[in-house]
Amino acid sequence: MAKGNRKNHGSAFKAKVALEAIKEQHTLSELADRFQIHRNQIALWKKQLLDRAEEIFAKEKAGESDSGVKDLHAKIGRLTMENDFLSVALGRIADTSAKR
Repeated sequence: MAKGNRKNHGSAFKAKVALEAIKEQHTLSELADRFQIHRNQIALWKKQLLDRAEEIFAKEKAGESDSGVKDLHAKIGRLTMENDFLSVALGRIADTSAKR
């Protein structure tokens, strides 16, 4: 029995096919002929997209809060460094004025 060549489709292609299937403007057989893949594969990608659509928006929302936290941590770090620098600089100025 000869093995066929497996095609590895990218995520953009899978999304495009699944969205076409969700629109239901064409039958799965028509989409299978158009995209040269089996109709069962299209049905699987459609099901995966519908089942996991909520995750897409949940990750986006979590990503927004993570970037805000990272920005705040960076700002805290900068302010801490500036504070340390200025306290050392003011300490040196106070030491030189006390000697006079």
